[in-house]
Amino acid sequence: MLTNKDISLSVRGRFYSSCMRNNMLHGSETWPVRKENEVALQRAEMRMVRWMCGIKLQDRVPSKRLRGRLGLDDIISVLQQEKLRWYGHVLQKEDNDWVKKCVEYEVEGARPKGRPQKTWREIVEKDCQARKLNREDAMDHRRWRMQIRDD
Repeated sequence: MLTNKDISLSVRGRFYSSCMRNNMLHGSETWPVRKENEVALQRAEMRMVRWMCGIKLQDRVPSKRLRGRLGLDDIISVLQQEKLRWYGHVLQKEDNDWVKKCVEYEVEGARPKGRPQKTWREIVEKDCQARKLNREDAMDHRRWRMQIRDD
């Protein structure tokens, strides 16, 4: 299906987005994604995109152009949107909800030596700053959704 030349690239792109990408990103709302994870996701996606378009790496066609042919957004921006969408749901919950308590929980004690790994919350807060979002925006569901979809 993904490489069938009888099917248009836009249909193949929608199929890829709904099946393959959803499987790749399943549960990603809660991943504390590191740079090496992002690179691995981008490489895997671009391998599949090139395969669907029938383009080899040696052809040196830009990734953005290939994604445009299929009507796909960058997998990292989709990952960020999904994470922020879930964060918005958590912020809308009651203060005594266990999910909200887990997200806002601070572990006591000293962190290990060296550069500490970023927590999920630190990553989400950085994503919010990049998109100029704040906690109050999440209370308006429609506005929050529009803001996380804008790039």
